[in-house]
Amino acid sequence: MGRIGFMDANAAIAEAAVVAGLGFYAGYPITPSSEVPERLSKIMPERGVPFMMMEDEIASINACVGAAASGVKAMTCTSGPGLSLKQEAFGMACMFEVPLVVVDVMRGGPSTGLPTRPSQGDIMQARWGTHGDHPVIAIAPANAQEAVFETIRAFNLAEKFRQPVYILTDGSLSHLHTKVYIPDPEEVEIVDRQAPDVEPDEYYPYDYNYEIPPLAPWWTKDGKSYRYHMSSLIHDKTGFPTVVPKYVQWLLNRMHSKITNHLDEILKYEYYKMDDAETCIIAFGSTAEAARVAIDEARKEGIKVGMFRPLTVWPSPEQQIKDIAGKVKNIIVPEMNLGQYILEVQRIVGDAANVYGISQATGTLIRPSQILEKIKNPEKKVEIVMTDEEIRRFGGGE
Repeated sequence: MGRIGFMDANAAIAEAAVVAGLGFYAGYPITPSSEVPERLSKIMPERGVPFMMMEDEIASINACVGAAASGVKAMTCTSGPGLSLKQEAFGMACMFEVPLVVVDVMRGGPSTGLPTRPSQGDIMQARWGTHGDHPVIAIAPANAQEAVFETIRAFNLAEKFRQPVYILTDGSLSHLHTKVYIPDPEEVEIVDRQAPDVEPDEYYPYDYNYEIPPLAPWWTKDGKSYRYHMSSLIHDKTGFPTVVPKYVQWLLNRMHSKITNHLDEILKYEYYKMDDAETCIIAFGSTAEAARVAIDEARKEGIKVGMFRPLTVWPSPEQQIKDIAGKVKNIIVPEMNLGQYILEVQRIVGDAANVYGISQATGTLIRPSQILEKIKNPEKKVEIVMTDEEIRRFGGGE
C-alpha cells in the first residue's frame, strides 16, 4: 500500500518522480519551483541516487541529458526564466531522442516578471521554445493529487517514446497544500527501457526498422556491451551526421510520426457536464478548477455549459476539440496569460463555433465569478480596468 501525506504539488511531483524510478536529478533553485529539489535533496541521497545542485539552469539540463543518455531516468525542474535558458539543451534532447522530464512551475513574465505569482504564460514556450521542427509532449495537471499520477505518466511517456516531456504547473498550484496519496511502484504502471534484442555488432541507435526505436542500451542482463554514437546534428541510423536531403526529411518525419501515430497512448483529457452543453469551457491546470465551480453555478441557473479539459496540452487534442466545435455554439478559453492556448483552439475550430477568451496576466488566479460572467455574456470583455487616475498615478502620465 502507498501512503497519504499533506503536501503541495511541488512535493507531490518530487515524491511521484521517485515512485516512477527517478535515477538522476540536476537543477538550480528558482521560485516557485524550489520545493521540488528541496524535497528530492532529502529523498534521493537516502536512496543512494544522484542529486546535483548545479551552477545554473543550462548546466542542469545538460547534466540531465547526459544522465538520460547513460541509461537512467532523469528530471530537472524550473520556472519561466530558467526554462528559457534550458531551451537549447531541450532541443538537443529532442534530436538525441533521450527520455527526459522537465517540470515548469509557471510564473508571471516576461523576464523575471512576477517570481511569486501564478501564470500560464509558458504554454507556447513549451511548444515552440526551442528552434526547428521538433515534437513535444506537455502535461498540465490541475491539482496536487493529479500531479502525482501525471508525473508518473510523464516518465512513462518519456521512456516509451524517447522524448523529453514537460510537466506544466503554476505558482498557485505548486504551493496549495492538500491531502495526497502516494502509491507504491507496484500499484501503478512503470515503463522501463528495454535493450534491443540484437548482437552488439548489429546494433544501430536510430535503426529505421523500429517504429519507436529502443534507446541506445548501456547494459544488458546477459553482459553484452554496445557502442553507439549520438549527435545533435541530423543523423542517420548510425547516429553519425548526414546532409542527404531525403535522410534529413525522413528523420524529422519519423520524430514527429512517433508522436502523431500514437495519440491514443499520449492524449489524456476530461469531459465535464458536456452531454447537453451549448457552451464549452476549454481550460487546463488550476484555471480548470475555477471553471468547474463556475459551470456548477451556471447549471444551477439552467445554463447548459460544460468543460473540456486537456491534461495533455501538447500535442493538442485536435479531433476532440473539432468534435466539440460541431456540437456547441460558444467555446470559452480562460487562461492566465494574454491569450496563448486560445490561438491553438481558434486554429482548430475555425468557423465551426464562436471562440472567446478570458486572458488575464495579473499574477492572480482567474476567479469562478469571472468565468461565470463570461458564460452569461460571452461577447463582453472580462478584464481588470484601471481608472484614468490610477493610470496617471501608476504610469506617470499627465
